[in-house]
Amino acid sequence: MKITIVSGARPNFMKIAPICRAIQNAGANGKNISYRLVYAGPEDDPSLEESLFFDLGMEKPDAYLGVSGQDYSQIAAAVMLAFEKELDNHPAQVVLVVDDLTAAMSCAIVAKKRGLKVAHLIAGTRSFDMNMPREVNRTIVDAISDYLFTAGMVANRNLNQEGMIPEYIHHVGNILIDTLRYNRPRLSQPAWFDCLGIRKKNYLLLTLNRHDLLNRRNNLEKLLRTLLDKAEGLPVIAPLHGYAETAVKALGLNAPNLHILPPQSYLHFGFLVDQAKCIITDSGNIAEEATFLDVPCITLNSYAEHPETWRTGTNELVGEDPSALAAALNHLMHGEWKHTTLPDRWDGRTAERIVQTLLKDA
Repeated sequence: MKITIVSGARPNFMKIAPICRAIQNAGANGKNISYRLVYAGPEDDPSLEESLFFDLGMEKPDAYLGVSGQDYSQIAAAVMLAFEKELDNHPAQVVLVVDDLTAAMSCAIVAKKRGLKVAHLIAGTRSFDMNMPREVNRTIVDAISDYLFTAGMVANRNLNQEGMIPEYIHHVGNILIDTLRYNRPRLSQPAWFDCLGIRKKNYLLLTLNRHDLLNRRNNLEKLLRTLLDKAEGLPVIAPLHGYAETAVKALGLNAPNLHILPPQSYLHFGFLVDQAKCIITDSGNIAEEATFLDVPCITLNSYAEHPETWRTGTNELVGEDPSALAAALNHLMHGEWKHTTLPDRWDGRTAERIVQTLLKDA
């Protein structure tokens, strides 16, 4: 069985790395299975720092489609054309796509029209807001997939309610936890940590990525002023990508405890997540990692694609409401925070279950 794995953006590699290892292990044990890794972006994508693939313990992509930009239609068209050529030159039986980016949707459509099997990781996540482009993407991919690999039973329920074929749905667990379990002993403290006088479990970690949040300048300023006020002088560490850094610095906040830093390598950022007193984020992936690590997490969103992070984990949803953020930080600073009860199948064997499922049809 030849599998083409598609990554649409840097965060996808964290979910792909365990699958690559599991396929390699199965091949080494005599199973007829191999993979080819394709990245939708360019080879010189600045988000793919030199250390990324070493940190994740995986090989670099075999091919780059070279597509970039912001316009959804242009990205979709360019990815579809490039992926057609990729499959012409390197045939596959299964195309595995990750998450809900436009590149994932485009490659899934190309594969399905060519009569190939489509596998979707992670299937069944829903915001139930069809005005969100990513909700459109994930709904389309799920509808045409032959393997629906889900992280939790809520995702299974979503797919069942949408009438998906039950035999296509596989509750394999959370693939991010495979990566975190594999790399946790390798997490390393950044060199600047001691230079800034930061102490473990005595700082707040802030991450911001969503453009719609960053573009609402007035509310963004209220959220950050609330955070800095309720931090009671604790350092706020903020590793930000360029567009997020620009948005935050444009607010002109005068806060000596706010440390805006460039993006960190995977192992350094993992250390920051593991050792934080609390994480304030708009990222669902980070909320999942915080849940596993039992680190308090406040998500600046009104929903979580993986509800287990707030149902049994350490995550709290505050939307983009400064008053709700203030209330959550008050609970945190008074030591009133819940602990994690790990969800089912967060055991580090998700990739193994995926490969076993695929091999049944090999």
